[in-house]
Amino acid sequence: MGLVGVQENGNGEMGLSGVPLGSKNKYRRMDSELTEEDDASQSHHHHVSNSTKKYVFACAVFASLNSVLLGYDVGVMSGAIIFIQEDLKITEVQEEVLVGSLSIVSLLGSLAGGRTSDVIGRKWTMGLAAVVFQTGAAIMTFAPSFQILMVGRLLAGVGIGFGVMIAPVYIAEISPTVARGALTSFPEIFINLGILLGYISNYAFSSFPVHTNWRIMLAVGILPSVFIGFALFIIPESPRWLVMKNRVEEARSVLLKTNENESEVEERLAEIQLAAGTGDAENHEEKAVWRELLKPSPSLRRMLVTGFGIQCFQQITGIDATVYYSPEIFKGAGIEGNSNLLAATVAVGITKTVFILVAIFLIDKLGRKPLLYISTIGMTVCLFSLGFALTFLGSGNVGIALAVLSVCGNVAFFSVGMGPICWVLTSEIFPLRLRAQAAALGAVGNRVCSGLVAMSFLSVSDAITVGGTFFIFSVVSALSVAFVYMFVPETKGKSLEQIGLLFQNEHEWQRGEVELGDVEHLVQKE
Repeated sequence: MGLVGVQENGNGEMGLSGVPLGSKNKYRRMDSELTEEDDASQSHHHHVSNSTKKYVFACAVFASLNSVLLGYDVGVMSGAIIFIQEDLKITEVQEEVLVGSLSIVSLLGSLAGGRTSDVIGRKWTMGLAAVVFQTGAAIMTFAPSFQILMVGRLLAGVGIGFGVMIAPVYIAEISPTVARGALTSFPEIFINLGILLGYISNYAFSSFPVHTNWRIMLAVGILPSVFIGFALFIIPESPRWLVMKNRVEEARSVLLKTNENESEVEERLAEIQLAAGTGDAENHEEKAVWRELLKPSPSLRRMLVTGFGIQCFQQITGIDATVYYSPEIFKGAGIEGNSNLLAATVAVGITKTVFILVAIFLIDKLGRKPLLYISTIGMTVCLFSLGFALTFLGSGNVGIALAVLSVCGNVAFFSVGMGPICWVLTSEIFPLRLRAQAAALGAVGNRVCSGLVAMSFLSVSDAITVGGTFFIFSVVSALSVAFVYMFVPETKGKSLEQIGLLFQNEHEWQRGEVELGDVEHLVQKE
């Protein structure tokens, strides 16, 4: 596009999380056009006042509420399934289908979500997601049989598919660049919060009669979607979507709420118009979005490899198996009694939630790539040690301790990098006209892999033992380290429009901006 905007890395600016972002961007190998002099001379653009921060923060929180629904469902189902099995007398295969079908069906929501959000807007797509989920959750709550339970589960899955796809896109499009990484991680925080609430709900209601306890657990999941209805009257529409619809004045007024500097607003608006193909500087005939995605240019192909690949690796390293089946894993390690199993899973939920907060503080400071290295390497070690504990240490105290430590370590390393950064990357690397559809495609990859893992975990574990399954996950996790090294560029401190330039040159894209040795240096500095 030939467009080089401001290096979005203001001099000593504070991100939303209060982390200083520094005036010099150390990782500059990939974007040589943006020099340090540009950086210094443009630093005055990035003063973000407290009122603006609070406004953007509120938008990000409300947009992330759908993610609580996904997290709650994942967390609550791990415990509710024990009682559903007891109450409805379902088989192990039905159990796998019930747990895993949500992920597979949610891909329908994600696929439809891209097109829907381009037509009705990002904001109202979030509202639609909440309504569909609410309907599914209500049906599940009153389900008298496995078949009716599955109908509710399928509806809930479609709603979740809409929600997980649209929230990161909306937040990336509305956020000031200096805090975009932290803000776009919000959906992942809320997923973790939802998982923790699900675990607590399991523990709190497990003493109720079997016929009612799992129904109460599922019914509580309806509450967050009530807040989403309220949120729709507060949050604005995405300025980038408004530009796509030629509603430029509305887009300008939204940008003025998120960027107080008027000259920066005009500059950003021109950049968005250029990226959307509606500005005076660019007036070309666009291919249909899906045709462009199916027959991509070299730079778009690189974006798709990065976005789709990172989404798939997020799930095939087995995080959903670890979370959905943590009671089964702990049972295999030797922990006995439903209450003890559910209490151990609460520890996993707390670990996952605490470490996602660590990621929020570091994502706009260290950057995306160092955190991904720390995350993938740490997960590989933890998955291997979990496989070792379950296979060789039996059910003694040492085996139980190592298993619990490994599961908590795995979710901690996941939450520090792979969990949030996967969504941040897919919402910021694609050009505006393709962003919603391409992000939807990434979410589909994520949900398919999640479903395949969740639906096959028990069967594979029966065939090669639970420990053997985690050895396989550790090998896949090691491959994800290589993928990050080869295919993920650093996007910290760049506007969404500048990020598109990173994928223009194949050599620079594959080399990235951060080498593995830099991570050690950064960690030592911390």
